Amino acid sequence: MITTWKKLTTAAFVCAALAVAATSTQAQGKRSGSINGREHRQQERIRQGERSGELTRREAGRLEAEQAKVRVDEAYARRSGGELTPEERARLERELNKSSKDIYQQKHDKQTRN
Repeated sequence: MITTWKKLTTAAFVCAALAVAATSTQAQGKRSGSINGREHRQQERIRQGERSGELTRREAGRLEAEQAKVRVDEAYARRSGGELTPEERARLERELNKSSKDIYQQKHDKQTRN
């Protein structure tokens, strides 16, 4: 009886530890992918603006150059060890925030491709 109880307790403990480890790994994966995900979504917004005519070629070019700068900054930050420090992540997030605001403003100004 005691042996069965020990086995059940040990099995429950191992399952709980594995669940915590899996959750932690998933959270880290989501956090590290957020920069790339935002870059991708912003690039899609630029493409959509080009297709719909909301962005002129010049506006789209400027916005894409801004996105390229963020990618270069991210690559440079990752060269120093692969992981982003909290300061680097915050700086990239600020750049992405500015870029997102610029995309919105350019898509909603009075200029159109036509």
